[in-house]
Amino acid sequence: MKLSEGKEGTTYRVVSISVNEQTEHRLEALGMMIGTPVAILHRKRTGTMIIDLRGTRFALGSKLTERIEVEA
Repeated sequence: MKLSEGKEGTTYRVVSISVNEQTEHRLEALGMMIGTPVAILHRKRTGTMIIDLRGTRFALGSKLTERIEVEA
């Protein structure tokens, strides 16, 4: 499933990331790689998600969360 379909308060594991090379390198620098657990902390009405990634909070836009595949 896509990260954008995830539920608030749930932790998922990243399965794949389908973004351009520059964005992929940026996400890797932040610690998001295949197999990394990601917790959805809050979802805003605009589609933006606040996630917990390795103990740090990040805001990701809806276009990006639609390109990240996760599993429970």
